[in-house]
Amino acid sequence: MDKLTLPPVIAIDGPSASGKGTVAQRVAQALGFHYLDSGALYRLVALKVLQDGHNLDDETQLADVARNLNVVFQDSAILLGGCDVTDDIRTEQCGILASQLAAYPGVRAALTDRQRAFRQQPGLVADGRDMGSVIFPDASLKVFLTASAEIRAQRRYKQLMEKGINANIADLLQDIKNRDDRDRNRSIAPLQQLHDAQLLDTSSLTISQAENTVLSWYDEIHAKN
Repeated sequence: MDKLTLPPVIAIDGPSASGKGTVAQRVAQALGFHYLDSGALYRLVALKVLQDGHNLDDETQLADVARNLNVVFQDSAILLGGCDVTDDIRTEQCGILASQLAAYPGVRAALTDRQRAFRQQPGLVADGRDMGSVIFPDASLKVFLTASAEIRAQRRYKQLMEKGINANIADLLQDIKNRDDRDRNRSIAPLQQLHDAQLLDTSSLTISQAENTVLSWYDEIHAKN
């Protein structure tokens, strides 16, 4: 498939707890596009490794797990092998292991291929840290979606409290700042705002306002083509 016939991609990158996932899902739904939660893929690999008891020292085996994941993103649910694992991949254990697996070049390479495979007609909305810079550098629209660390901490606190999980907002704020620092300064695929990406600061926006902004930007690009 040549570049002229490739399905369009909207790449939404941004820091932790910026709301990019929610916005990306809603944009995808509005356009009838497919949706890719790239960060969930590493957690899915971690869950599969835990389920099957794979050797954590065997990078070739771990890369095969990543390459052969049977995963479907269905609205707000994530299915692995036909089973809903939406909540299972959000455990602390999965998060820690996912971080370890992300250090393996073979796993990253396998997931790069997996992520690009989500690019199907009529189009794709992908969110993550390196969607526009590494995975889909030719995306029709690149968005860098962010918010202040304080606002992101408040949003995360609200999410956790709604789930009945106790949290300390000061600790959440420090965690978000630490994650920002790690994401921006890592040697492989660091979080960055590209020169050709639209900046969307959602600190004072509702989810609907952020969604409509992305849709209007895409409409402008689509109209020109």
